[in-house]
Amino acid sequence: MAQTRPVAVVIGATSKWQSDGRNTRLAHGHDIDDADVPVHARWGVGGAIAQKFAREGFHVVLTTRTARNAQALEAAIHAQGQACSIVELDLVSQASIEDAFATIRATVGDPEVVVLNAGYLEGRDLPPGQELLEHIPVEMFDTAQHIASRGPFLVARTALPAMRAKGRGSFLITNNAASLRGRKRQAGQSLYYPRVMMRTLAQVLTEEYSSHGIHVANVIVDGLIDSPGTRALPIARKRPEIVMNPAAIADAFYYLHTQDRSCWTHELQLTPYSTVPSF
Repeated sequence: MAQTRPVAVVIGATSKWQSDGRNTRLAHGHDIDDADVPVHARWGVGGAIAQKFAREGFHVVLTTRTARNAQALEAAIHAQGQACSIVELDLVSQASIEDAFATIRATVGDPEVVVLNAGYLEGRDLPPGQELLEHIPVEMFDTAQHIASRGPFLVARTALPAMRAKGRGSFLITNNAASLRGRKRQAGQSLYYPRVMMRTLAQVLTEEYSSHGIHVANVIVDGLIDSPGTRALPIARKRPEIVMNPAAIADAFYYLHTQDRSCWTHELQLTPYSTVPSF
């Protein structure tokens, strides 16, 4: 049957904080039971965005390095009566990115929406006392650059020409407060300085592609996002008011996509009411 739904691609559809995610295991030493976690929060921002666009009538393509990582999310979306599929994509590999988009075009069509939501953990497993840059292996820095800078460049290079030809589309980036300015890395944090390059890329793409009908936006998620792994952290248990609802974040992404083109938002910062926004 021919594909009639518009296509939304969520790159990094599952969370590093999902119940069996690498960061969850790093922080807690074991997997977390997600049986009592609402379905919208089981896979963080990417999972919530995927579910939101699926409910709005999109065929959502979940991309992940390994298909198995997204199978539970795919099953949840199908259980909701919506359409989705999984395509493997590794942001470290140009060939993988190009092959993934070729598969998407051949199976469901050109994307109307691309959401870059990929995250990385590099740096988190360095022990306390090794916060300084001199302790960071080059391989860790390279991975962070691939996910935050080079990979998004390659995705834009692959996805935007078809949007430009149609004169419409949304290219939305999930970012964090470290993109606003460089800050010293604390123990247990990722190498977030490349996120500044991600924000700069969004600004460049805005200048280059807005006139072609493509809405580019950098979304700064300024806080702790609810997921099985994060809600089990002591700080989240002590101060639940600082934990961000991923479904509400997903609503913001859909709002950006549906904005009238006479008043597009190109940077949106989301911060819990109980905390001071980062600047």
